[in-house]
Amino acid sequence: MSTLLLTHSACLKHATPPGHPEHADRLRAVNEVLADERFNALTRDEAPEGNLDLVTLCHNEHYVTELRHLAPTSGTIYLDGDTSMSPGTWEAVMRGVGGAVAATDAVMKGEHHNAFVAVRPPGHHAEKATPMGFCFFDNVAIAARHAQRKYGISRAAIVDFDVHHGNGTQDIFWSDPSVMYCSTHQMPLFPGTGATGERGEHDTVVNAPLAPEDGSLQFRAAFENRILPHLAKFAPELIIISAGFDAHHRDPLASINLRGEDFGWVTRKLMDVAETSAEGRIVSVLEGGYDLQGLMESVAAHVTALMGH
Repeated sequence: MSTLLLTHSACLKHATPPGHPEHADRLRAVNEVLADERFNALTRDEAPEGNLDLVTLCHNEHYVTELRHLAPTSGTIYLDGDTSMSPGTWEAVMRGVGGAVAATDAVMKGEHHNAFVAVRPPGHHAEKATPMGFCFFDNVAIAARHAQRKYGISRAAIVDFDVHHGNGTQDIFWSDPSVMYCSTHQMPLFPGTGATGERGEHDTVVNAPLAPEDGSLQFRAAFENRILPHLAKFAPELIIISAGFDAHHRDPLASINLRGEDFGWVTRKLMDVAETSAEGRIVSVLEGGYDLQGLMESVAAHVTALMGH
């Protein structure tokens, strides 16, 4: 079983204001843990830069053009209270798009069994025409659309275990019967979406919210009792993971008490579904995770599982 790791140094150049939780040290921490000898078997490559044709698979063309125009050549601009752009932001964002798409190509062509895309900023809060929650373009949504367009995938599933609900991904696929979106997340918490009653126009949105201070048992039950049965019935031909690790018990932005082994467990469960209906094909893309030690522990467990260890 071969696992591809895609990342790029340009993703370190997206500068955020001092004290901002989404900072470059997050990616440095991921790179550090994946440099350990236990990950020597990973195939490593640089995330290519995506293009605007890929972005407009999911985002409004006017929004994309406007965001490109706003990208500063010096200083910092604020799009909202949480989301800002610096001179390095645009390339970082486009490497995220390109990395997610390149990983999808490699997995769909059978060059690798699965892939992990270590990029920042995250993407799952970006709606069709709105940046928010540190996010600009929805990498996982673009990857799913690309797989459909290029490889004729008729059913793709996006599974999001970030502690914040992926309102952007849900927004993009709300009325699309060919993409299932499944999410565990803390409620109440930013962005305020993700209730169990939010099911999409074709019952292909599956939300399993967790209460503050929930932990491993509740997280695993949400998957076993709600998400995994829906996924199995849907029988996706590709699974894309919004791999946020901010449900770790050390994370400062939420209060779900997961451990690294929980992320390994859920990864193996999704691999089981992928083996049944998707020839094992999984593409995982980094989202949140804001405590460096918790992030390293969680990424290590996730990638170890992807590698089949």
